[in-house]
Amino acid sequence: MNTEIITEAARATLDGSIPFPEVVRRLIETGVEYYHVDYVALRKSFYSATGDVVTTPIPYEGLPPVAADFDAAGLRAAILDSQHHGQHYRDFTRRVMASGVQGYIAFLRGQRVTYWGRGGDQHTEWFPGTDPSSK
Repeated sequence: MNTEIITEAARATLDGSIPFPEVVRRLIETGVEYYHVDYVALRKSFYSATGDVVTTPIPYEGLPPVAADFDAAGLRAAILDSQHHGQHYRDFTRRVMASGVQGYIAFLRGQRVTYWGRGGDQHTEWFPGTDPSSK
């Protein structure tokens, strides 16, 4: 994995300078298989198939604490606003934390993201156009 490309993709996600599909493309090209976003520790960890790990911070200030209760409808609304209205990642982060999302794993090879809350609640979201149940 190329640490420089991963760090740049993480920075571009945080500042909103490139869209999610482009971030995914860059990460896959450098060997990232999945990444974990930890809203409690405010960091992202990127993993390769060979066990390499690169960790970057989420340096946003003024974020809410992760809500105690998981609000799947609030999470889904935040996802849809990002997918269809270009919501900035900072706003997405704030909204999902307020909806009780403690973290998520984006499975690039599996083309899905699994979000979870403090009580173990989960929601899996397929990358746009890849949900096998819609075929």
